[in-house]
Amino acid sequence: MSHHVSIIAYDSLCTFEFACAIELFALERPELGVHWYSHTVCAIEPGPLRARGGLTVQVPHGLDALAHADTIVIPGWRDLADVPPPALVDALRAAHARGARICSICTGAYVLAYAGLLDGRVATTHWHYLDDMRTRFPDIEIDTDALYVDAGRIVTSAGSAAGLDMLLHLVRTDFGAEVANLVAQRLVIPAHRDGDQVQRVARPVPDAGVDTIARLMDRVRETIRAEHTVASMAAEARLGTRTFQRRFKERTGLAPLGWLVRERVALAAQLLESRPQLAIDAIADLAGLGSAESLRRHFRAHGLASPGRYRKRPSGQVTCTGTADGG
Repeated sequence: MSHHVSIIAYDSLCTFEFACAIELFALERPELGVHWYSHTVCAIEPGPLRARGGLTVQVPHGLDALAHADTIVIPGWRDLADVPPPALVDALRAAHARGARICSICTGAYVLAYAGLLDGRVATTHWHYLDDMRTRFPDIEIDTDALYVDAGRIVTSAGSAAGLDMLLHLVRTDFGAEVANLVAQRLVIPAHRDGDQVQRVARPVPDAGVDTIARLMDRVRETIRAEHTVASMAAEARLGTRTFQRRFKERTGLAPLGWLVRERVALAAQLLESRPQLAIDAIADLAGLGSAESLRRHFRAHGLASPGRYRKRPSGQVTCTGTADGG
């Protein structure tokens, strides 16, 4: 049977976050060659439901459908001070108790917090509401920078667009990097932004600087086996070394060499999944990591299993990226 996803709907529905979940889980994707998700949309109250933007939504299923969900997605919540209905809280607690994975986008984390499912866990939400969440729910360990936090069977994400990063992370966890990359291509979004990449840059970056850094990042990805240094990347971006490092950190939240290592590790992980015939040394070379020993060292630094164990891990096993910054 396919992995079943239930998407929560409610009156005053946040349409963008809801649509992100629909886009990821409700569309058929036969071109991927995998047994894709099945889904239901579950209303927490009688309809028709009003949605942001003047829309109305008629939902055929109620909370009883959550009993069959493998994953539950909660879009951004309608009001931070609005305590979720007891029926929803009870259904989420029951789903968690039986082993379902529960995920929130943006202020959807407040629903999990009111249900007590975030107590003692690390979680995040949109940066604008972090202080409010900390005040209302002091038992939650709040990650103030993360795009998303995977705490096992509870996954929370930051503001609206970060929900797409989290949902792609779920696809990557369930089907592997190659399938997630194909889905990202269809959505025309980056295939992988680490959960611990910062939500906000320190200050706005001039358009020309953003374009320069973005073009450089694309060129580095295309030549990832080359010997890239801070000096060589700065020269290609036509910036002084200090200016380049400052702009790069503002653009990505990472030092240039830290970002480069993460790109190489992500490529190596994808190759381990998609090219089982390749030796570890060959994968290390293709990813620009040099040797199998270097690949193993960087996998350890990023909280991943050894390359051999990573390749042999059961399908759907979660792997997490650490905070090694490098450079």
